[in-house]
Amino acid sequence: PMAFTLPPLPYAYDALEPAIDKETMTFHHDKHHQTYVDNLNKAVDADENLKGKSLEEIFTSISTAPKAVRNNGGGHWNHSLFWELLAPADQAGEPSAELKAAIDADLGGMDKFKEDFNAAGAAQFGSGWAWLIVQNGKLKITSTPNQDNPLMDVVDERGEVILGADVWEHAYYLKYQNRRADYLKSFWTVVNWNKVNELYAAAK
Repeated sequence: PMAFTLPPLPYAYDALEPAIDKETMTFHHDKHHQTYVDNLNKAVDADENLKGKSLEEIFTSISTAPKAVRNNGGGHWNHSLFWELLAPADQAGEPSAELKAAIDADLGGMDKFKEDFNAAGAAQFGSGWAWLIVQNGKLKITSTPNQDNPLMDVVDERGEVILGADVWEHAYYLKYQNRRADYLKSFWTVVNWNKVNELYAAAK
C-alpha cells in the first residue's frame, strides 16, 4: 500500500468563505496537496532508508535526504496540518488563557503578534510559510522558504509548530491576486484556535 495519503478536508470546500474561496480550496487540496503526496510516495519508494519512517523522523535528518523528499514531504506535512489549523469562522474558538498569557509575555500581545506574524508572511520572498513555534518553552515567530518547516534540521529556527500560514501564491492568488497582505489579514478570521490551543498544550 502507498505509505502516505491525502487527508480529507475537515470541512466543506466553501466553509472558509469569504476569507478563502471554494475554488482555491478545491485546487489547493485536491490538486496541489495530492501532487505532493504522489511525489512523496514515489521518492520514498525509491529509497530503502526512508521506508516505514514517519515524516517527523525523516525531517530530523532531512539534510541527508533527496531533495524530492524534502520538498514533497514538507508539502504533505505542512498542508495536512494547515487544513486542521483552519476552521469556519463560527467554529474557530479563541486562544486559551494559557496561550494568551504566553502571547502577551513572549510576543507583546495579540495585536502585535498578528502584525509581526503577517509581516513574516508578507516578507517571505517567493513561496513559503509563516510559523508560530514553541522553542525552548517560549513562543517565536519564524518563516521558511518553499515547503520547509521548523521540524527540519535545515532551518535556522527549529521548534514545535502551533500555527502556520501558507504564503505560496496558489494559496491565495485566485481571490487576492498579488495582495498577499490582504489574504493574511483575512486568514485570522478562519484560524482554528481550538487546534492551536491543543498544539500549544502538547508542545509545552
